[in-house]
Amino acid sequence: MVFTSEEFLLFFLPLLFLIYFAVPAKLLQVRNAVLLAFSIVFYAWGGVRYLALFVLSLAVNYFGGLAVGLFKNRTLKKLSLVLTLAVGLGLLGVFKYAGFFTGMLESAGMIDRAVSFALPIGISFYTFQGLSYVIDVYRGDAACQKNPLAVCLYVALFPQLVAGPIVRYTDVERELVCRTHSFGDFSDGAVRFMLGFGKKMLMANPMGEVADKVFSLTGTSLLTSPAAWVGAAAYAFQIYFDFSAYSDMAIGIGKMFGFKFNENFNYPYISASVTEFWRRWHISLSTWFRDYVYISLGGNRCSAGRHIFNLSVVWFLTGMWHGASWNFILWGVYYGVLLILEKYVFAGLMKKIPKPLSHLLTMLIVLVGWVFFRAETLGDAVIYLSAMFAGSPDFREAEYLVRQYLPELVLCFIGIFPVKRLIGSFFEKRGDRAVWVVTGEVFGKVFAAAVFVLSYAKLVSGSFNPFIYFRF
Repeated sequence: MVFTSEEFLLFFLPLLFLIYFAVPAKLLQVRNAVLLAFSIVFYAWGGVRYLALFVLSLAVNYFGGLAVGLFKNRTLKKLSLVLTLAVGLGLLGVFKYAGFFTGMLESAGMIDRAVSFALPIGISFYTFQGLSYVIDVYRGDAACQKNPLAVCLYVALFPQLVAGPIVRYTDVERELVCRTHSFGDFSDGAVRFMLGFGKKMLMANPMGEVADKVFSLTGTSLLTSPAAWVGAAAYAFQIYFDFSAYSDMAIGIGKMFGFKFNENFNYPYISASVTEFWRRWHISLSTWFRDYVYISLGGNRCSAGRHIFNLSVVWFLTGMWHGASWNFILWGVYYGVLLILEKYVFAGLMKKIPKPLSHLLTMLIVLVGWVFFRAETLGDAVIYLSAMFAGSPDFREAEYLVRQYLPELVLCFIGIFPVKRLIGSFFEKRGDRAVWVVTGEVFGKVFAAAVFVLSYAKLVSGSFNPFIYFRF
Protein backbone atom coordinates (compact mmCIF):
# COMPACT_ATOMS: atom_id res chain seq x y z
CA MET A 1 0.00 0.00 0.00
CA VAL A 2 1.25 3.48 -0.81
CA PHE A 3 0.20 6.87 0.51
CA THR A 4 -0.83 8.00 -2.96
CA SER A 5 -3.45 5.33 -3.51
CA GLU A 6 -7.23 5.40 -3.21
CA GLU A 7 -7.16 2.42 -0.81
CA PHE A 8 -4.98 4.36 1.60
CA LEU A 9 -6.76 7.72 1.28
CA LEU A 10 -10.36 6.50 1.26
CA PHE A 11 -10.27 3.43 3.50
CA PHE A 12 -7.07 2.74 5.45
CA LEU A 13 -6.38 6.20 6.87
CA PRO A 14 -10.00 7.20 7.66
CA LEU A 15 -10.66 3.84 9.34
CA LEU A 16 -7.46 4.19 11.38
CA PHE A 17 -8.42 7.70 12.48
CA LEU A 18 -11.88 6.49 13.48
CA ILE A 19 -10.64 3.58 15.60
CA TYR A 20 -7.54 5.27 17.00
CA PHE A 21 -9.26 8.44 18.22
CA ALA A 22 -12.28 6.50 19.47
CA VAL A 23 -9.94 5.02 22.08
CA PRO A 24 -9.65 7.37 25.10
CA ALA A 25 -6.34 9.28 25.19
CA LYS A 26 -5.50 7.85 28.62
CA LEU A 27 -5.41 4.34 27.10
CA LEU A 28 -2.26 5.04 25.13
CA GLN A 29 -1.19 1.39 25.07
CA VAL A 30 -4.45 0.48 23.37
CA ARG A 31 -3.89 3.26 20.84
CA ASN A 32 -0.39 1.88 20.28
CA ALA A 33 -1.84 -1.58 19.71
CA VAL A 34 -4.23 -0.12 17.12
CA LEU A 35 -1.32 1.62 15.36
CA LEU A 36 0.75 -1.57 15.37
CA ALA A 37 -2.11 -3.67 13.98
CA PHE A 38 -2.73 -1.20 11.18
CA SER A 39 1.01 -0.96 10.49
CA ILE A 40 1.17 -4.75 10.05
CA VAL A 41 -1.78 -4.60 7.65
CA PHE A 42 -0.10 -1.71 5.79
CA TYR A 43 3.05 -3.79 5.31
CA ALA A 44 1.21 -7.02 4.46
CA TRP A 45 -0.86 -5.25 1.82
CA GLY A 46 2.17 -5.03 -0.47
CA GLY A 47 4.25 -7.95 0.73
CA VAL A 48 2.26 -10.59 2.63
CA ARG A 49 4.66 -13.40 1.70
CA TYR A 50 7.45 -11.57 3.53
CA LEU A 51 5.38 -10.76 6.60
CA ALA A 52 6.99 -13.66 8.51
CA LEU A 53 10.44 -12.23 7.71
CA PHE A 54 9.34 -8.82 8.98
CA VAL A 55 7.95 -10.32 12.21
CA LEU A 56 11.22 -12.25 12.64
CA SER A 57 13.14 -8.98 12.30
CA LEU A 58 10.94 -7.39 14.98
CA ALA A 59 11.58 -10.34 17.31
CA VAL A 60 15.34 -10.23 16.71
CA ASN A 61 15.51 -6.53 17.58
CA TYR A 62 13.30 -6.86 20.66
CA PHE A 63 15.14 -9.83 22.17
CA GLY A 64 18.49 -8.45 21.06
CA GLY A 65 17.80 -5.16 22.83
CA LEU A 66 16.54 -7.04 25.88
CA ALA A 67 19.69 -9.15 26.11
CA VAL A 68 22.03 -6.22 25.55
CA GLY A 69 20.18 -4.16 28.16
CA LEU A 70 19.78 -6.79 30.87
CA PHE A 71 23.11 -8.59 30.77
CA LYS A 72 25.59 -7.07 33.21
CA ASN A 73 28.56 -9.10 32.01
CA ARG A 74 30.45 -7.14 29.33
CA THR A 75 31.27 -10.23 27.28
CA LEU A 76 27.65 -11.43 27.21
CA LYS A 77 26.52 -7.89 26.33
CA LYS A 78 28.89 -7.73 23.38
CA LEU A 79 28.02 -11.26 22.26
CA SER A 80 24.30 -10.36 22.28
CA LEU A 81 25.01 -7.28 20.17
CA VAL A 82 27.15 -9.23 17.69
CA LEU A 83 24.52 -11.96 17.32
CA THR A 84 21.74 -9.41 16.79
CA LEU A 85 23.80 -7.56 14.17
CA ALA A 86 24.73 -10.84 12.49
CA VAL A 87 21.12 -12.00 12.21
CA GLY A 88 19.74 -8.60 11.15
CA LEU A 89 22.45 -7.85 8.60
CA GLY A 90 22.50 -11.52 7.57
CA LEU A 91 18.83 -11.43 6.61
CA LEU A 92 19.41 -8.17 4.72
CA GLY A 93 22.43 -9.70 2.99
CA VAL A 94 20.66 -12.87 1.91
CA PHE A 95 17.57 -11.21 0.48
CA LYS A 96 19.24 -8.15 -1.02
CA TYR A 97 22.71 -9.29 -2.08
CA ALA A 98 22.62 -13.06 -2.61
CA GLY A 99 21.68 -12.66 -6.27
CA PHE A 100 24.46 -10.13 -6.89
CA PHE A 101 27.27 -12.15 -5.33
CA THR A 102 26.17 -15.55 -6.62
CA GLY A 103 25.73 -13.93 -10.05
CA MET A 104 29.41 -12.99 -9.98
CA LEU A 105 30.32 -16.54 -8.98
CA GLU A 106 28.18 -17.89 -11.84
CA SER A 107 29.91 -15.55 -14.29
CA ALA A 108 33.28 -16.76 -13.04
CA GLY A 109 32.21 -20.39 -13.56
CA MET A 110 32.47 -21.21 -9.87
CA ILE A 111 28.81 -22.24 -9.51
CA ASP A 112 26.22 -23.48 -11.99
CA ARG A 113 23.35 -21.19 -11.11
CA ALA A 114 22.93 -17.91 -9.24
CA VAL A 115 20.52 -17.66 -6.32
CA SER A 116 17.89 -14.94 -6.52
CA PHE A 117 15.24 -13.66 -4.10
CA ALA A 118 12.55 -11.04 -4.55
CA LEU A 119 13.46 -7.99 -2.45
CA PRO A 120 11.16 -7.64 0.59
CA ILE A 121 9.60 -4.19 0.73
CA GLY A 122 11.41 -1.78 3.05
CA ILE A 123 13.96 -4.31 4.33
CA SER A 124 16.85 -1.83 4.19
CA PHE A 125 14.92 0.75 6.19
CA TYR A 126 13.44 -1.43 8.91
CA THR A 127 16.70 -3.36 9.33
CA PHE A 128 18.73 -0.21 9.93
CA GLN A 129 16.08 1.26 12.19
CA GLY A 130 15.80 -1.81 14.37
CA LEU A 131 19.55 -2.26 14.68
CA SER A 132 20.02 1.38 15.69
CA TYR A 133 17.83 0.68 18.74
CA VAL A 134 19.95 -2.30 19.82
CA ILE A 135 23.20 -0.38 19.29
CA ASP A 136 21.90 2.60 21.27
CA VAL A 137 20.96 0.32 24.16
CA TYR A 138 24.44 -1.26 24.04
CA ARG A 139 26.10 2.17 24.08
CA GLY A 140 23.91 3.37 26.92
CA ASP A 141 22.27 6.07 24.76
CA ALA A 142 18.83 4.50 25.23
CA ALA A 143 17.19 2.53 28.02
CA CYS A 144 16.29 -1.09 27.35
CA GLN A 145 12.58 -1.25 26.49
CA LYS A 146 10.97 -4.31 28.10
CA ASN A 147 7.56 -3.69 26.52
CA PRO A 148 7.52 -5.60 23.19
CA LEU A 149 4.64 -3.44 21.95
CA ALA A 150 6.77 -0.29 22.18
CA VAL A 151 9.74 -1.81 20.35
CA CYS A 152 7.59 -3.35 17.62
CA LEU A 153 5.65 -0.12 17.12
CA TYR A 154 8.91 1.84 16.89
CA VAL A 155 10.18 -0.33 14.04
CA ALA A 156 6.84 -1.06 12.36
CA LEU A 157 5.13 2.35 12.57
CA PHE A 158 3.66 2.55 9.08
CA PRO A 159 4.43 6.16 8.07
CA GLN A 160 8.18 5.49 7.91
CA LEU A 161 8.17 1.70 7.62
CA VAL A 162 8.88 1.03 3.96
CA ALA A 163 10.76 4.13 2.74
CA GLY A 164 11.94 6.09 5.76
CA PRO A 165 12.95 8.44 7.12
CA ILE A 166 15.07 6.22 9.37
CA VAL A 167 13.93 7.25 12.85
CA ARG A 168 16.24 6.93 15.87
CA TYR A 169 14.71 5.24 18.88
CA THR A 170 15.97 8.01 21.15
CA ASP A 171 13.97 10.54 19.10
CA VAL A 172 10.63 8.83 19.77
CA GLU A 173 11.41 6.94 22.98
CA ARG A 174 9.25 9.20 25.14
CA GLU A 175 6.43 9.46 22.59
CA LEU A 176 6.03 5.68 22.49
CA VAL A 177 4.96 5.64 26.14
CA CYS A 178 3.72 9.19 26.76
CA ARG A 179 2.66 11.49 23.96
CA THR A 180 0.10 14.22 23.55
CA HIS A 181 -2.35 14.93 20.76
CA SER A 182 -3.66 18.34 19.80
CA PHE A 183 -5.77 19.85 17.07
CA GLY A 184 -2.87 22.14 16.16
CA ASP A 185 -0.47 19.24 15.62
CA PHE A 186 -3.08 17.28 13.71
CA SER A 187 -3.77 20.30 11.49
CA ASP A 188 -0.07 20.94 10.85
CA GLY A 189 0.45 17.26 10.09
CA ALA A 190 -2.46 17.24 7.65
CA VAL A 191 -1.06 20.28 5.83
CA ARG A 192 2.37 18.64 5.61
CA PHE A 193 0.81 15.44 4.26
CA MET A 194 -1.26 17.28 1.63
CA LEU A 195 1.72 19.29 0.41
CA GLY A 196 3.80 16.11 0.19
CA PHE A 197 0.98 14.43 -1.71
CA GLY A 198 0.96 17.33 -4.15
CA LYS A 199 4.73 17.26 -4.51
CA LYS A 200 4.50 13.60 -5.47
CA MET A 201 1.58 13.80 -7.88
CA LEU A 202 2.21 17.18 -9.53
CA MET A 203 6.01 17.27 -9.63
CA ALA A 204 7.70 13.89 -9.12
CA ASN A 205 5.40 11.83 -11.34
CA PRO A 206 5.51 14.12 -14.42
CA MET A 207 9.31 14.30 -14.13
CA GLY A 208 9.38 10.51 -13.88
CA GLU A 209 7.52 10.28 -17.16
CA VAL A 210 10.14 12.51 -18.83
CA ALA A 211 13.04 10.58 -17.32
CA ASP A 212 11.60 7.22 -18.36
CA LYS A 213 11.08 8.43 -21.92
CA VAL A 214 14.63 9.73 -22.28
CA PHE A 215 16.46 6.91 -20.50
CA SER A 216 14.56 4.39 -22.65
CA LEU A 217 16.36 5.92 -25.65
CA THR A 218 19.77 4.84 -24.31
CA GLY A 219 21.79 3.21 -27.08
CA THR A 220 19.68 4.68 -29.88
CA SER A 221 20.31 7.61 -32.20
CA LEU A 222 17.35 9.44 -30.63
CA LEU A 223 19.36 10.04 -27.44
CA THR A 224 20.83 13.38 -28.45
CA SER A 225 22.91 15.52 -26.12
CA PRO A 226 20.13 18.05 -25.34
CA ALA A 227 17.62 15.23 -24.74
CA ALA A 228 20.07 13.46 -22.41
CA TRP A 229 20.53 16.62 -20.34
CA VAL A 230 16.76 17.08 -20.12
CA GLY A 231 16.37 13.45 -19.02
CA ALA A 232 19.08 13.75 -16.37
CA ALA A 233 17.55 16.96 -15.01
CA ALA A 234 14.08 15.39 -15.00
CA TYR A 235 15.37 12.40 -13.04
CA ALA A 236 17.11 14.73 -10.57
CA PHE A 237 13.76 16.45 -10.03
CA GLN A 238 11.90 13.13 -9.86
CA ILE A 239 14.07 11.46 -7.24
CA TYR A 240 14.15 14.56 -5.04
CA PHE A 241 10.45 15.35 -5.15
CA ASP A 242 9.51 11.66 -4.99
CA PHE A 243 11.54 10.83 -1.90
CA SER A 244 11.11 14.17 -0.13
CA ALA A 245 7.36 13.91 -0.80
CA TYR A 246 7.27 10.52 0.91
CA SER A 247 9.23 11.98 3.83
CA ASP A 248 6.83 14.94 4.01
CA MET A 249 3.83 12.63 4.09
CA ALA A 250 5.47 10.35 6.68
CA ILE A 251 6.34 13.32 8.91
CA GLY A 252 2.83 14.71 8.49
CA ILE A 253 1.09 11.43 9.36
CA GLY A 254 3.42 10.94 12.30
CA LYS A 255 2.52 14.38 13.63
CA MET A 256 -1.19 13.63 13.34
CA PHE A 257 -0.63 10.67 15.70
CA GLY A 258 1.59 12.61 18.10
CA PHE A 259 5.02 11.61 16.77
CA LYS A 260 7.59 14.22 15.75
CA PHE A 261 10.01 12.79 13.18
CA ASN A 262 13.15 14.69 12.21
CA GLU A 263 13.47 16.33 8.81
CA ASN A 264 14.96 14.19 6.04
CA PHE A 265 15.67 16.84 3.39
CA ASN A 266 16.79 20.46 3.57
CA TYR A 267 16.73 21.83 0.01
CA PRO A 268 19.79 19.86 -1.22
CA TYR A 269 19.79 21.42 -4.69
CA ILE A 270 20.86 24.80 -3.34
CA SER A 271 24.15 23.29 -2.13
CA ALA A 272 27.49 24.81 -3.12
CA SER A 273 29.59 21.68 -2.45
CA VAL A 274 29.21 17.92 -2.42
CA THR A 275 29.75 17.94 1.35
CA GLU A 276 26.88 20.39 1.78
CA PHE A 277 24.69 18.34 -0.57
CA TRP A 278 25.04 15.27 1.63
CA ARG A 279 24.26 17.27 4.73
CA ARG A 280 20.96 18.21 3.12
CA TRP A 281 20.02 15.00 1.24
CA HIS A 282 18.47 11.91 2.94
CA ILE A 283 19.62 13.26 6.30
CA SER A 284 18.44 10.24 8.29
CA LEU A 285 20.58 7.81 6.24
CA SER A 286 23.64 10.07 6.31
CA THR A 287 23.22 10.45 10.08
CA TRP A 288 22.88 6.67 10.51
CA PHE A 289 26.12 5.95 8.67
CA ARG A 290 27.86 8.80 10.51
CA ASP A 291 26.80 7.63 13.97
CA TYR A 292 27.06 3.87 13.56
CA VAL A 293 29.84 3.37 10.99
CA TYR A 294 31.94 6.50 10.43
CA ILE A 295 32.39 7.44 14.10
CA SER A 296 32.89 3.78 15.06
CA LEU A 297 35.77 3.62 12.57
CA GLY A 298 37.34 6.72 14.11
CA GLY A 299 35.61 9.53 12.23
CA ASN A 300 37.96 12.41 11.41
CA ARG A 301 39.86 12.32 14.71
CA CYS A 302 42.70 10.35 13.19
CA SER A 303 45.45 10.58 10.59
CA ALA A 304 44.66 11.72 7.07
CA GLY A 305 45.22 8.20 5.72
CA ARG A 306 42.86 6.66 8.25
CA HIS A 307 40.26 9.37 7.59
CA ILE A 308 40.38 8.65 3.87
CA PHE A 309 39.92 4.95 4.65
CA ASN A 310 36.93 5.71 6.90
CA LEU A 311 35.25 7.83 4.23
CA SER A 312 35.91 5.16 1.59
CA VAL A 313 34.32 2.43 3.71
CA VAL A 314 31.25 4.56 4.51
CA TRP A 315 30.61 5.50 0.91
CA PHE A 316 31.18 2.00 -0.41
CA LEU A 317 28.59 0.77 2.10
CA THR A 318 26.25 3.66 1.23
CA GLY A 319 26.34 2.59 -2.41
CA MET A 320 25.75 -1.04 -1.45
CA TRP A 321 22.85 -0.07 0.81
CA HIS A 322 21.03 1.46 -2.13
CA GLY A 323 21.25 -1.61 -4.29
CA ALA A 324 23.13 -4.77 -5.21
CA SER A 325 24.61 -3.71 -8.54
CA TRP A 326 27.81 -2.21 -9.88
CA ASN A 327 25.92 1.00 -10.67
CA PHE A 328 25.23 1.68 -7.01
CA ILE A 329 28.70 0.61 -5.90
CA LEU A 330 30.30 2.96 -8.41
CA TRP A 331 27.85 5.70 -7.38
CA GLY A 332 28.96 5.33 -3.76
CA VAL A 333 32.65 5.26 -4.69
CA TYR A 334 32.11 8.31 -6.93
CA TYR A 335 30.83 10.37 -4.00
CA GLY A 336 33.45 9.00 -1.65
CA VAL A 337 36.25 10.12 -3.99
CA LEU A 338 34.65 13.53 -4.49
CA LEU A 339 34.30 14.12 -0.75
CA ILE A 340 37.94 13.12 -0.20
CA LEU A 341 39.05 15.49 -2.98
CA GLU A 342 36.99 18.33 -1.49
CA LYS A 343 38.58 17.75 1.90
CA TYR A 344 42.21 17.18 0.96
CA VAL A 345 42.83 18.60 -2.53
CA PHE A 346 40.39 21.37 -3.41
CA ALA A 347 39.54 22.80 0.04
CA GLY A 348 41.54 25.99 -0.51
CA LEU A 349 40.40 26.45 -4.09
CA MET A 350 36.73 26.04 -3.19
CA LYS A 351 36.93 28.96 -0.78
CA LYS A 352 38.04 31.21 -3.67
CA ILE A 353 35.42 30.09 -6.20
CA PRO A 354 32.35 32.38 -6.37
CA LYS A 355 29.36 30.68 -4.79
CA PRO A 356 27.18 30.71 -7.96
CA LEU A 357 29.94 28.90 -9.88
CA SER A 358 30.49 26.47 -7.00
CA HIS A 359 26.75 25.76 -6.99
CA LEU A 360 26.71 25.06 -10.73
CA LEU A 361 29.70 22.71 -10.46
CA THR A 362 28.01 20.87 -7.60
CA MET A 363 24.82 20.43 -9.58
CA LEU A 364 26.82 19.12 -12.55
CA ILE A 365 28.44 16.55 -10.26
CA VAL A 366 25.06 15.57 -8.83
CA LEU A 367 23.51 15.17 -12.31
CA VAL A 368 26.32 12.85 -13.38
CA GLY A 369 25.85 10.86 -10.19
CA TRP A 370 22.13 10.46 -10.82
CA VAL A 371 22.85 8.91 -14.23
CA PHE A 372 24.68 6.03 -12.51
CA PHE A 373 21.75 5.79 -10.09
CA ARG A 374 19.08 5.68 -12.80
CA ALA A 375 20.70 3.66 -15.61
CA GLU A 376 19.79 -0.01 -15.79
CA THR A 377 23.41 -1.18 -16.13
CA LEU A 378 26.88 0.27 -15.84
CA GLY A 379 27.21 0.06 -19.61
CA ASP A 380 23.99 2.02 -20.06
CA ALA A 381 25.31 4.71 -17.70
CA VAL A 382 28.49 5.09 -19.78
CA ILE A 383 26.46 5.30 -23.01
CA TYR A 384 24.12 7.86 -21.49
CA LEU A 385 26.95 10.04 -20.18
CA SER A 386 28.64 9.86 -23.58
CA ALA A 387 25.45 11.17 -25.13
CA MET A 388 25.28 14.00 -22.57
CA PHE A 389 28.80 15.25 -23.24
CA ALA A 390 29.49 14.16 -26.81
CA GLY A 391 26.17 13.31 -28.43
CA SER A 392 24.32 14.82 -31.36
CA PRO A 393 23.37 18.49 -30.83
CA ASP A 394 19.88 17.91 -32.27
CA PHE A 395 17.40 19.84 -30.08
CA ARG A 396 14.12 18.48 -31.48
CA GLU A 397 13.45 15.75 -28.91
CA ALA A 398 14.53 17.98 -26.02
CA GLU A 399 12.42 20.86 -27.27
CA TYR A 400 9.37 18.61 -27.58
CA LEU A 401 9.74 17.36 -24.01
CA VAL A 402 10.33 20.82 -22.57
CA ARG A 403 7.28 22.23 -24.35
CA GLN A 404 5.11 19.29 -23.25
CA TYR A 405 6.15 19.52 -19.59
CA LEU A 406 7.02 23.21 -19.27
CA PRO A 407 4.62 24.04 -16.37
CA GLU A 408 5.88 21.07 -14.35
CA LEU A 409 9.52 21.92 -15.07
CA VAL A 410 9.02 25.51 -13.93
CA LEU A 411 7.20 24.32 -10.80
CA CYS A 412 10.04 21.91 -10.01
CA PHE A 413 12.66 24.60 -10.49
CA ILE A 414 10.82 26.88 -8.07
CA GLY A 415 10.32 24.00 -5.65
CA ILE A 416 14.03 23.35 -5.10
CA PHE A 417 14.35 26.72 -3.33
CA PRO A 418 13.12 27.51 0.22
CA VAL A 419 10.47 29.91 -1.05
CA LYS A 420 8.43 30.03 2.17
CA ARG A 421 11.55 30.75 4.20
CA LEU A 422 12.62 33.52 1.82
CA ILE A 423 9.20 35.17 1.95
CA GLY A 424 9.21 34.96 5.75
CA SER A 425 12.66 36.59 5.88
CA PHE A 426 11.43 39.37 3.59
CA PHE A 427 8.49 40.19 5.88
CA GLU A 428 10.66 39.91 8.98
CA LYS A 429 13.14 42.45 7.61
CA ARG A 430 10.24 44.81 7.00
CA GLY A 431 9.04 44.35 10.54
CA ASP A 432 5.86 42.57 9.42
CA ARG A 433 6.63 39.15 10.85
CA ALA A 434 3.31 38.96 12.76
CA VAL A 435 1.40 39.71 9.55
CA TRP A 436 3.27 36.96 7.73
CA VAL A 437 2.70 34.42 10.50
CA VAL A 438 -1.07 34.99 10.47
CA THR A 439 -1.58 35.33 6.72
CA GLY A 440 0.95 32.60 5.94
CA GLU A 441 -0.81 30.21 8.31
CA VAL A 442 -4.21 30.79 6.71
CA PHE A 443 -2.90 30.85 3.17
CA GLY A 444 -0.83 27.72 3.79
CA LYS A 445 -3.86 25.69 4.83
CA VAL A 446 -5.98 26.91 1.92
CA PHE A 447 -3.12 26.32 -0.50
CA ALA A 448 -2.50 22.80 0.86
CA ALA A 449 -6.18 21.89 0.51
CA ALA A 450 -6.26 23.16 -3.08
CA VAL A 451 -3.08 21.23 -3.91
CA PHE A 452 -4.56 18.07 -2.39
CA VAL A 453 -7.77 18.33 -4.42
CA LEU A 454 -5.83 18.90 -7.64
CA SER A 455 -3.46 16.06 -6.82
CA TYR A 456 -6.29 13.66 -6.03
CA ALA A 457 -7.84 14.47 -9.40
CA LYS A 458 -4.48 13.64 -10.95
CA LEU A 459 -4.41 10.36 -9.04
CA VAL A 460 -7.79 9.10 -10.21
CA SER A 461 -7.16 10.11 -13.81
CA GLY A 462 -3.63 8.68 -14.19
CA SER A 463 -1.76 5.41 -13.82
CA PHE A 464 1.91 6.46 -13.45
CA ASN A 465 2.54 6.45 -9.70
CA PRO A 466 5.82 4.77 -8.64
CA PHE A 467 7.79 5.40 -5.45
CA ILE A 468 11.50 5.18 -6.27
CA TYR A 469 12.76 4.32 -2.80
CA PHE A 470 10.46 1.31 -2.50
CA ARG A 471 13.25 -0.45 -4.46
CA PHE A 472 15.59 -0.20 -1.49
